[in-house]
Amino acid sequence: MQTRRELLQGLASAAAATFVLPEPRARASGDVAKIVHPSAKADAIIVLWMAGGMAAPDTFDPKKYKPFEPGLAVADVISTFPSIPTAIDGVRICNGLPEIAKVLDRATLIRSHVQPDLGSILHSRHQYHWHTGYVPPQTVACPHIGSWMSRVLGLRNPVMPAFVNIGQRLEGIGENEEIKAFTTAGFFGSEFGPMNLPFPEQAAVAVRPPKGMEPGRFASRYAHFKRLVATSPNREFMSDYHQESMLRSLENAHRLLGAKEREAFDITLEPKEVQEQYDTGRFGRGCLLARRLVENGARYVEVTTEYVPFVHWDTHERGHETVAKLHAEVDRPIATLIRDLEARGLLDSTLVVIASEFSRDMITEGQPGSKANDQANSPKDFLQLPNHYGQHRHFTGGSSVVLFGGGMKKGFVYGKTADERPCVAIENPVGITDLHATLFTTLGVSPKTVYEIEGRPFYATEDGKGRPVEAIFA
Repeated sequence: MQTRRELLQGLASAAAATFVLPEPRARASGDVAKIVHPSAKADAIIVLWMAGGMAAPDTFDPKKYKPFEPGLAVADVISTFPSIPTAIDGVRICNGLPEIAKVLDRATLIRSHVQPDLGSILHSRHQYHWHTGYVPPQTVACPHIGSWMSRVLGLRNPVMPAFVNIGQRLEGIGENEEIKAFTTAGFFGSEFGPMNLPFPEQAAVAVRPPKGMEPGRFASRYAHFKRLVATSPNREFMSDYHQESMLRSLENAHRLLGAKEREAFDITLEPKEVQEQYDTGRFGRGCLLARRLVENGARYVEVTTEYVPFVHWDTHERGHETVAKLHAEVDRPIATLIRDLEARGLLDSTLVVIASEFSRDMITEGQPGSKANDQANSPKDFLQLPNHYGQHRHFTGGSSVVLFGGGMKKGFVYGKTADERPCVAIENPVGITDLHATLFTTLGVSPKTVYEIEGRPFYATEDGKGRPVEAIFA
């Protein structure tokens, strides 16, 4: 079993090796059939990332429910919230998400997303796999799916970054190096990487020159910095392509500083009542920022509840209590985002995705037959304390993904998990490779898209085998 330390060492080696690689070349001949990109159904995507393992039975796939009481048999409880009706006849989700329930008729709900155990169930491994399509470690740093879209599709607006990551700190938290390993453009180069905005309320500061520095002085400093990069003694550790990519990323940033679109980063320009509707916390403010960025030409925007070990959706203790707070944090902003995009005529051209690295279960770690280590301390027989009432163990056999807009069917449920434990996908399982193929196809990128890295083909979906889930397209 791979430890976090071994994973980190492997990722660091791959990242270092990537910077000496030449330019990745699009490959469409020889042993690979000519790539034909599908017609795009959407031109932007917003991923709402429930970091840490969102339990499907406590969110979008409710099962049998019993309230907590001392001595309650764990086997008698799968969901720790009762279910509520939604805008789709006969479809219920968990109490605590009433606003999302009201807009679910704009969505396709996948209840059969599955993940492999990957030998050991680590958040960093599964988040890397979900965001890149590849199981770490790899011999090169794999690009984030947002970077694939940035590279293949280019900019929607020449002054707006194509890929923006909102809400995740990359410094000062547990496993931050592993998070950094997939929040990059990998071998594509810096210009296709994310603009990281950990605090959405501070985003406006990131796109304006430092206080007191007039534009001319800032331009002079920028030009000087370009010369420093070009003459750096570290040039020998980077290929010409990656040096040029870094300089192009600086040019892109400089162009944004002088553009009117930088106002999109300032959420305080929204009417007060709109800000209040979104503002349930940092995630809610991130949803508002995401809407503004997509309106102004961003291609891929991810908003996260933020991954911090044993915090937020990483519910190893006080699961029910923690998820109740998370319901309140995500419910209203997500529903408001969907209504806002719809009102502005943007929902059909914007795919909004709610997803997480895996689900959770109070008894099963991984999936039936898994040899993964149990990482929870909660009892498996009877509950005596309320802090053990909730979804503690990592479950990879069946989770939920919600897809709004972007050419998806409306008011549609795809796939099914078993009603009784183990709640594995029993109809139409959707793995990460095919889910990615669906996202890429929606944006007009072939899942078989391939770039050559030092003679090795590297595909948008692993080995180019991803197949879009055609049944969910309108």
